Amino acid sequence: MKKKISVVIPCYNEEDNVVPISRAVQEQFERLPAYDYEIIFIDNDSKDRTRTLIRGLCAENPKIKAIFNAKNFGQFNSPYYGLLQMTGDAGILMAADFQDPPELIPQLVQGWEEGYRIVCAIKTKSRENPLMYRLRGLYYRLIRKLSDVEQIDQFTGYALYDRRFVEVLKSVDDPTPFLRGMVAELGYRHKDIPFTQPLRRAGKTSNNFYRLFDAAMLSFTSYTKAGMRICTLLGLGFAFVFFVIAVIYLILKLTNWYGFQAGMAPIVIATCFLGSIQLFFIGLLGEYVMSVNNRVRHRPLVVEEERYNFGSGAEERREEENPCVAKSVQLADAGGTEPSDESSGEAIPGNPAAGANEAEVPPVEDVGRMPKENSREAGTAGEKKAGKSGGMEENKDGKSGKKSHKAKRGQDKS
Repeated sequence: MKKKISVVIPCYNEEDNVVPISRAVQEQFERLPAYDYEIIFIDNDSKDRTRTLIRGLCAENPKIKAIFNAKNFGQFNSPYYGLLQMTGDAGILMAADFQDPPELIPQLVQGWEEGYRIVCAIKTKSRENPLMYRLRGLYYRLIRKLSDVEQIDQFTGYALYDRRFVEVLKSVDDPTPFLRGMVAELGYRHKDIPFTQPLRRAGKTSNNFYRLFDAAMLSFTSYTKAGMRICTLLGLGFAFVFFVIAVIYLILKLTNWYGFQAGMAPIVIATCFLGSIQLFFIGLLGEYVMSVNNRVRHRPLVVEEERYNFGSGAEERREEENPCVAKSVQLADAGGTEPSDESSGEAIPGNPAAGANEAEVPPVEDVGRMPKENSREAGTAGEKKAGKSGGMEENKDGKSGKKSHKAKRGQDKS
């Protein structure tokens, strides 16, 4: 049996790229005839024709699958969730804009066959803005020095992941996953393949300063304690310095009460400096608090709106989530009675005995009501009988009482 490679491609407003990237991936697997493949597009609520084009690709090729998110769940959750949906022996996560070259797929597969569970594509050069490339490199070096985990420089997430590693990811309960950090944190051996990152093929990137800053702070708060340690150490340092300054001012004032005039300048400078330091530290503390808050809410990674070409795999996942559905599916597979809508009272399709039994067996609601109504009628009849019998006994008791009273009066007369 052929080994299967899943290629997961997250996309957002990529109408110019989804069709070419699917063709390019298929061309690479034509050069790898010993492997089967599937392509999983996960769309993060695109506003252009991306979904329409993906639906067309799914209709043309059953090996192309699609997941459409109900809304935009961010640049980290959507790719991570798409990777968890793979059904192959290994999965490749790559961008739809051709900045992750499909030509590296054979090298990634070769590294996997060498025994590496993770094969990473590492940028050594980039055709993007040189300033941005240097800033990214500075950021990676800073995180690498401050983090307790050995981070991977210039790693964007483009890699081949063995299924055993993906199973480990499924066991991680993290609603805000940072996949690049997890690759380094979970400790599997990985092989690095260098490449030169090309320019975006078409369209406009959705990354902006806020998104890049969000990514930087997520990795910083997830994998470093240095931020809070710096706050603590600087706070102690400044407290000591200003305590010494306060003591010096006090001594000068006491020794030269009328001659020492400090003025307002030292007070203003100290107040502004301490205020700015406090605001910076409060903001940094807030980033850590937000990171903790996002993790303790236990929200789902994404909410799906549609999915295509998953077939029995999707049914198996629904069965795991809903045992009732699993039971009905098993009954249907075994040739038993299919579930029906109880409120409609219609015959169950595919069940020849349903029509015959339909007249004999009352609807569920009537069956539930009949004992109650009968019990009420029986109770009413019983009450009436009890009332009549009680009245008769009272009449008998009254008559016997009158007879005994007359007998008593006759004895008195005698």
